Amino acid sequence: MRLVLLGPPGAGKGTQATAIAEAFTIPAISTGDLFRKNVGEQTELGKLAKQYMDKGDLVPDEVTLGMVWDRLSGADAREGFLLDGFPRTVPQAEQLESGLNERGGLGLNAALNLDVPNDEVIRRLSGRRTCSKCGHIWHVEFDPPRAAGVCDVCGGELVQRDDDKPDTVLRRLEVYRQSTQPLIGFYGKRGFLIEIDATGPPREVRERAIEALRAGV
Repeated sequence: MRLVLLGPPGAGKGTQATAIAEAFTIPAISTGDLFRKNVGEQTELGKLAKQYMDKGDLVPDEVTLGMVWDRLSGADAREGFLLDGFPRTVPQAEQLESGLNERGGLGLNAALNLDVPNDEVIRRLSGRRTCSKCGHIWHVEFDPPRAAGVCDVCGGELVQRDDDKPDTVLRRLEVYRQSTQPLIGFYGKRGFLIEIDATGPPREVRERAIEALRAGV
């Protein structure tokens, strides 16, 4: 199984990526984790990426792709993988496609899109609260702490991150609409787009995703 996971911010991609990867015995590869690992370990790609990040510039596609190819060369990814957070744009998808073809002709099996309405995304993200002490994430509606504003784990103060505030969420959705949503059409034309309703409890979404992948691949 060689899979790309799509969906707007707040769709639950990180949660579902882990569950789906376990179901198909493949590694879940998050580009966010790749950046943190390469920067933290001060690899050549990490040092290069940090130069752009420190200036507030976007990291060029070739640097991101370098990290992706390096990770996909790992022994655990030879039989399959799940990519979460990459590609984010059609040009990145085109480069991934051509690169996979050059590396043995093994293209993607599926692009799974987690479909969530905008109002549900806003509800999910704007309700998140993060512990300022231990980093545990709560939700005022779906997973509230026993005492409002206080972390059950360590007693730290719960705060709303700037990127979870409603105005910021709307901006994130607009960036997604312009840059990433076109991937749905891109993979749809290639005949291996699978879409599922990603609303509801995570367990139910996971079951829908696994069932759809097994039926569609």
